[in-house]
Amino acid sequence: MEKIWLCALADIEDGNSRGFDPFDRGRDSLFLVRKGLQIFAWRNACPHRGYEGSTMAWRKNAYLNSHRNRIICSSHGAQFHIETGECLAGPCLGQRLEPVSVQIDKSNQIYWLINNMQEN
Repeated sequence: MEKIWLCALADIEDGNSRGFDPFDRGRDSLFLVRKGLQIFAWRNACPHRGYEGSTMAWRKNAYLNSHRNRIICSSHGAQFHIETGECLAGPCLGQRLEPVSVQIDKSNQIYWLINNMQEN
């Protein structure tokens, strides 16, 4: 299994999110949300558009609402549960974000486990 280094846990403030472009394509293909020592990782695509075409952030690294308790899609305002990715409000109600497997090693470095998500 291939691992791609993303960042250190300390690089994401508790309660914040951060996007990543591991293949240098000019847009973030995945994003992480930190809650305490936990990281929740999602593909940067809204299920309302069939996971294609709709990125989530309204500006760089801005994936959360103002209360930082839900993920928000900038395209149409859908709201998602941070831990499960389930759509709680909006046109994709009941659908989920696509999870991405990550690993936090003993030195608190975060790696993407690449076999979980296609490169596209």
